[in-house]
Amino acid sequence: MFQVNLTSKVPIYEQLSGKIMELMMKDVLHENDQLPSVRALAKELGINPNTVQKAYQELEHNGVIYSVVGRGSFIAPLKDTSLKDKAMKNFDEAVLDALSKGLLKEDLINRIEVIENDRI
Repeated sequence: MFQVNLTSKVPIYEQLSGKIMELMMKDVLHENDQLPSVRALAKELGINPNTVQKAYQELEHNGVIYSVVGRGSFIAPLKDTSLKDKAMKNFDEAVLDALSKGLLKEDLINRIEVIENDRI
């Protein structure tokens, strides 16, 4: 279920947190589903446990997951706005910022394609 591209320019912790959010948007992961432990996921992916911990901390900070001491990490209940709405708002802000700094529409489309290819 979880995969990372070790040759990607995207940091592994960002790939992992992005994958968890993607699985939530695709309705694979649901509210209160338990995530693999940090050690188990690190071993499965062949990465450092600190990298998994960093991804989990970022997700918890953003309210996407929550942790229970001694039990693990779980998918948090969704708030008023959906993950897709939040993602689109962040995307819109980033696009407007990039355009205001002189990037062209074609530059942004090319960048999206590069990012998409790096995830595969």
